[in-house]
Amino acid sequence: MESTPEELTNNRSPEPSESDSVEKPTHVRFLVSNAAAGSVIGKGGSTITEFQAKSGARIQLSRNQEFFPGTTDRIIMISGSVKEVVTGLELILDKLHSELHAEDGSDVEPRRRLRLVVPNSSCGGIIGKGGATIKSFIEESKAGIKISPLDNTYYGLSDRLVTLSGTFEEQMRAIDLILSKLTEDDHYSQNVHSPYSYAATAGYNSVNYAPNGSGGKYQNHKEEASTTVTMGVSDEHIGLVLGRGGRNIMEITQMTGARIKISDRGDFMSGTTDRKVSITGSQRAIQQAETMIKQKVDSASERATE
Repeated sequence: MESTPEELTNNRSPEPSESDSVEKPTHVRFLVSNAAAGSVIGKGGSTITEFQAKSGARIQLSRNQEFFPGTTDRIIMISGSVKEVVTGLELILDKLHSELHAEDGSDVEPRRRLRLVVPNSSCGGIIGKGGATIKSFIEESKAGIKISPLDNTYYGLSDRLVTLSGTFEEQMRAIDLILSKLTEDDHYSQNVHSPYSYAATAGYNSVNYAPNGSGGKYQNHKEEASTTVTMGVSDEHIGLVLGRGGRNIMEITQMTGARIKISDRGDFMSGTTDRKVSITGSQRAIQQAETMIKQKVDSASERATE
């Protein structure tokens, strides 16, 4: 591969890892609203197919209703070499910016917010000793960069949000700096299986890693014998168990590690109008999940009698 003139004139001392990192496989995950996700996918998937072809990167989205915990935003993951990922990201952001820009109708380019999803274990590298790295990134890119604290209300969540604010150019400069830093960290490159890894680890409505050890870090020696218990929840209360956008059921699966399946409308426990809620997991996980489901239902009954 020939060097571009820009690489030849790069006056930084050539470290062996630097040229490697451009080719090293990496990825970036960020949040988009449901509406924005639709415009990235395009009619019949046409836009996402075009962006993948142009950039050479793989672009995946979490499914409809699969949101980052505590938000109603979906996750986009772009993977490939650093160059492919940056190109893919530019194409997506450019499309979203231009659509928003057209709505604004003003000539001044507005400052935008972009929220990256970064594993907590990799945030230290971005922050640097005493905040030195993040400070230098802010000065160099002119973008605002803020890292959210880890949200402990979601059990098993090990990702934080890195918010970039600024113009398109400022955000892209910040992305370049952050991505090259993250790519230096081998753990980061191996750390992700899908755009929604926390949902998957909880077995929520998404890919389940096989407990026989083929799922990488979810090894079977941690698994206890798995059983399934079915409980009934009245039809009117099933919404409380699901929660808005599936949030409650996601929280229960994350906190207990159990898998929960709710029967379709009209599929009741025999002789009742209770929907079937099947809970699969270890004894302990099942008990915890049953307790949490009962709490959700009871809290509504209490409110109704007050």
